[in-house]
Amino acid sequence: MIRKIIKINEELCNGCGLCAQACHEGAIEMIDGKAKLVHEHYCDGLGDCLPACPANAITFEEREAPAYDEAAVKAAQAEKAGKAETEKPALACGCPGSMAKAIHRSGVAQTAPQPTGCPGLLSQWPVQIKLVPEQAPYYHNANLLIAADCTAYAYGNFHQDFIRNHITLIGCPKLDEGDYTEKLTSILANNEIKSLTIARMQVPCCGGLERAAVQALKNSGKMIPWQVRVITPEGQILDR
Repeated sequence: MIRKIIKINEELCNGCGLCAQACHEGAIEMIDGKAKLVHEHYCDGLGDCLPACPANAITFEEREAPAYDEAAVKAAQAEKAGKAETEKPALACGCPGSMAKAIHRSGVAQTAPQPTGCPGLLSQWPVQIKLVPEQAPYYHNANLLIAADCTAYAYGNFHQDFIRNHITLIGCPKLDEGDYTEKLTSILANNEIKSLTIARMQVPCCGGLERAAVQALKNSGKMIPWQVRVITPEGQILDR
């Protein structure tokens, strides 16, 4: 049949993966660093993926394509949800390194610069967004830092200028599966967060982290001070 369906320009695609996250039907997958429409019968032609693409690599076209199969989409979604639920306990309980804890530093003044070779300034563990708990005592009255994981490598003084006196959450929207918005919303809504700083790289895929954090703040209904700090690959900070 002839119908409206998305078209992905692989030359424009930057591999950020945001379209695949936005496609709730699972029609798009990332293959060899590029977005591809792998299940044409999953594509409903509504285009939720279009606004998510920072490179404008997705458009509509009308062509011969199989009809949208809602039953197949729901079956695939149920299978994926069941697999995720089965795997979740192994991650939460099977890895001792993911157990949440506050880090109390004896004799380390977090308000003063530290000498070369000093311990880091993390206030809690874990830090990966997928692993952190949604509620914990260390969130109370905390300055929350949500950072793209590359930022600490690009900006040499990241511990002193960003992590110090903050609860730190890190992630990569290009490499991590799923969307952060729901979990970040829960963290912001269910804890007394004092301020929010979003640290991201000056690359398109990092826009997914910023969008998730800003949307989570809106969803939470909280009015707290927030800012975005953009770091270039050369280590410069571009405030907005």
